[in-house]
Amino acid sequence: MILLDRVTKRYIKDLPPAIDRMSLYIEPKEFVVVVGQSGSGKTTLLKLLTREEVPTSGKIIVGGIDFDKLKDSKIPQLRRKIGVVFQDFKLLPNKNVFENIAFALEIVGVSKREIKYTIPKVLDIVNLKGKEKRMPIELSGGERQRVAIARAIVRQPRILIADEPTGNLDVKHAWDVIEVLEKINRYGTTVLLTTHNVEIVNKLKRRVITIADGKIISDRANAGYHNKIVHEDET
Repeated sequence: MILLDRVTKRYIKDLPPAIDRMSLYIEPKEFVVVVGQSGSGKTTLLKLLTREEVPTSGKIIVGGIDFDKLKDSKIPQLRRKIGVVFQDFKLLPNKNVFENIAFALEIVGVSKREIKYTIPKVLDIVNLKGKEKRMPIELSGGERQRVAIARAIVRQPRILIADEPTGNLDVKHAWDVIEVLEKINRYGTTVLLTTHNVEIVNKLKRRVITIADGKIISDRANAGYHNKIVHEDET
């Protein structure tokens, strides 16, 4: 569950806020698409949800954690509830597929036995079974993104944030990634996807939230997006 109640984020006092009194509710297990032009506030919204940024005012609750009561020492606990996937993969080039995914478990002290048991299951979910020994350079862009998704979900987060995960991919590999996100959602994970790809938005027919100037200007269930979505490189 994600709740924002009249949240404002202002970086500079005399400039318009990046997020302006935004209220939003996302139910557990929902698949929600967030769209908007560059500078609309999407990135700030995601940073607020992962506590990379703190709101100027308003209330945020994510996965049952009230951010007003969240101590700095508990932020890692929050982030274990949230998996994040970026446009640029962020894989470790000197580690193979298995090792890249295992790293996310090793840093939180998971045993080698559990790692060995868990990773094949995750590779199966992202359709990369049998490629655990491949190095990132040996993979296509879509495969690398699916490794990044596997790494993000290996700790079984309640929420997966996918920030422009298809931005660097061709059409086929983009849909491979979207299909994996839909599969993860069917397993019960809440998925929050940001994208500029009009075709993906319209074909998915999921809930679409449109942001402009830090505000939600449209929130439509089971619908495509019929207006022009401006690409980052057009702004």
